[in-house]
Amino acid sequence: MKLLVFVLNKEEFLEDVLEAYVEAGVAGATLLDSEGMGRFLAYEVPLFAGFKEFMKGNKPYNKTIISVIKNDDIISRVKTLVDKVVGGLENPGTGIMFTIPVDWATGLVPEDEEV
Repeated sequence: MKLLVFVLNKEEFLEDVLEAYVEAGVAGATLLDSEGMGRFLAYEVPLFAGFKEFMKGNKPYNKTIISVIKNDDIISRVKTLVDKVVGGLENPGTGIMFTIPVDWATGLVPEDEEV
């Protein structure tokens, strides 16, 4: 079991990304509004105000999608489908996806009820 974390930098892809999650068999996910460190430093910490010029054109906010996934095959499918939606996660500024091992969880949708 793993926690799949995806920080999506391009919010315009959010709906299509969520459709990819469902198509891959993800039973549920949580969406969080998030903000990058560079944006925070540039706009909230006077010492780093010079970063504002560097940040021009970058979207200040992103969406973080988290989901506990029981099956590693689903993670692989999500990665493949999301890559197609966003044009490849290897492209700068697209987002970052990673997993973290989960030793225990409760309250999840039973496996036989997964999408």
